Amino acid sequence: MKIHEYQAKEILKKFGVETPHGRVATTPEEAKSIAEEIGGGVVVKAQIHAGGRGKAGGVKLAGSPEEAQRVAAEILGKILVTHQTGPDGKQVRKVLVEEAMDIERELYAGMVPDRSAAKLVFMASTEGGVEIEKVAAETPDKILKEYIEPGLGLLPFQTRNLAFGLDLRGDQFKNAVRFLSGLYRVYVESEASLAEINPLVVTKDGRVLALDAKINIDDNALFRHKDLAELRDIHEEEPLEVEAGKYDLNYIKLDGEIGCMVNGAGLAMATMDIIKLAGSEPANFLDVGGGASATTVENGFKILLADKNVKAVLINIFGGIVRCDRVALGVIEAAKKVEIDVPVVIRLEGTNADEAADILRQSELKFAVAGDLRDAAEKVVAAIRA
Repeated sequence: MKIHEYQAKEILKKFGVETPHGRVATTPEEAKSIAEEIGGGVVVKAQIHAGGRGKAGGVKLAGSPEEAQRVAAEILGKILVTHQTGPDGKQVRKVLVEEAMDIERELYAGMVPDRSAAKLVFMASTEGGVEIEKVAAETPDKILKEYIEPGLGLLPFQTRNLAFGLDLRGDQFKNAVRFLSGLYRVYVESEASLAEINPLVVTKDGRVLALDAKINIDDNALFRHKDLAELRDIHEEEPLEVEAGKYDLNYIKLDGEIGCMVNGAGLAMATMDIIKLAGSEPANFLDVGGGASATTVENGFKILLADKNVKAVLINIFGGIVRCDRVALGVIEAAKKVEIDVPVVIRLEGTNADEAADILRQSELKFAVAGDLRDAAEKVVAAIRA
């Protein structure tokens, strides 16, 4: 689960990680009031779940409370289009107003799981303000890494190694060690999947602060963190994905034209791959789970057909836990309740697959029945081209 920058900074503060003074505002008048409390120059930052806000006009400096109010009025309600939002962009509903910093250096710090090493890895770099992927591709030697042994946690010498590697000395070094230790605690105790501070800034008076903050929480751990679950902002999520979540469907919207309904993540990936091989693009990832009941299929149809880009539907179900003939009956029942105005190709494999194919062919519904996965992909692509 993604959260906003201001929410991430509130979590950081609870663990003693220093951030600039500031608060979130939803109106220009609130922005002015916060700027008056802070005094001096402020930065007004759009709060959306995407990077690249500055280049899109979502981050602006203000030298006075009146200017902060004017700038907030320009940003609030604006549709920001960045390299991470897609062409439709995201509407700004909140802005973070915080003190402007006298920055001496911009650094990077972040934590993620390294699945190849089966350990957490703490990364730091002198190349702050630059996407870490770009640093890794162009100057990988500038990324410092400390792997954290399970059961031991982050050890003091590791934070010192990172601080020394960032070429920090004196008070900056001490403050950085404290900062990095706090960031580790945030990551572990919040059960995050990502904690990234970019840039991590060092000021001329020796302060070490999180100028920006990005924290993603592991969805599977949210039942243990009710307070963090409340930070979810569904306005920042794809509406169809939110709707699918109400039915416990695993759905991710993509940019293609063929709606995919499958059971099992592996089968979903294979289905999307073979659609691409057949010359088209998948419009989604939709895993209806092992049951594939009539209700589940009906809800899946509703989600798929709500996407205006879907020109055809491919149902690819493996009958292991549930028999294929029951799935076929469920598909027919669901299709009678949902208005389907696009071609539908069905491929069922597993227990009672032949009986299922006969049931589908004998139904009054215009389904194309495929013999295997390649046949299914070719038929659904041909249906679109026709």
